[in-house]
Amino acid sequence: MSTLILGKPLADTVTKGVKSALAIWQQEGFQPHLVSVLASDDPASRVYVQSKARRAGQLGVRFTVRDLGAELGPGLTQAALNAELRALSERDDVQGIVLELPLAAGLDPDLSLLHLAHRKDVEGLTPANLALVTAGREPEAILPPTPRSVRFLLRSVLGDDLRGLRVAVIGPGRTVGRPLTWMLGNRGMTVTVCNEHTRDLAAVLAPQDAIVVAVGKPGLLRPEQVQPHHVVVDAGINVTPNGVVGDAAPEVAEVVRAFTPVPGGVGPLTSALMYQNLVRAVKMQRGEAVE
Repeated sequence: MSTLILGKPLADTVTKGVKSALAIWQQEGFQPHLVSVLASDDPASRVYVQSKARRAGQLGVRFTVRDLGAELGPGLTQAALNAELRALSERDDVQGIVLELPLAAGLDPDLSLLHLAHRKDVEGLTPANLALVTAGREPEAILPPTPRSVRFLLRSVLGDDLRGLRVAVIGPGRTVGRPLTWMLGNRGMTVTVCNEHTRDLAAVLAPQDAIVVAVGKPGLLRPEQVQPHHVVVDAGINVTPNGVVGDAAPEVAEVVRAFTPVPGGVGPLTSALMYQNLVRAVKMQRGEAVE
């Protein structure tokens, strides 16, 4: 059996830093305000929002939900969503905004995110933040928390210096795979991007030091496609009748050197990093030094 790469220990360290920053602001009478914008009737999104709300309550963050799907119903248009994001971005009493994806049918997330202020974008998905990542200017950006979680977990096994190591990213999705490819490249890794058209995946994966899978398809990565020297980070989340599972088949764990379980791997750290992003966003808005 390979080594389990658990997200909770790292998440606890991140959360400790978040609580420290919040405690300082609390002494000033300042409480950051995070707003979650729902623009669909997707039940999974509501579950995620409830989880964020519980975490916010534990940390002492003011948390508000703008449920446009319930409020506007058929009147929820692209223009209405854009206007709401602009209004929230302009409010001095709002420090962080999350646009919950997926959006309702007919709404375009790329168009929507153009109207969200990048310094309040705690998910790091606005074009401005992603452009800074691709330009190698990460210190000026707010980074997407799931790719950050993946990179943290890889460093916990492979070491802080990732230069020269080889990694395959399976799934060039907008929220994980694409930004992660640039973020790993910014750390000097040699990145191979795989998708549904990649031929002979096992041969492509064989020379890699690490594999990241983020597609949203249970059992996509199979044991015959991996090697004993591989480190596998599973960023897939799939709700099945048997519970939440990742993209890697369970048998992969019996072959590889180390892997992240689902649940328990990427998820807990991602949640902590989103609130760390909120702290970073607040510091940017207040003109304070950011790390």
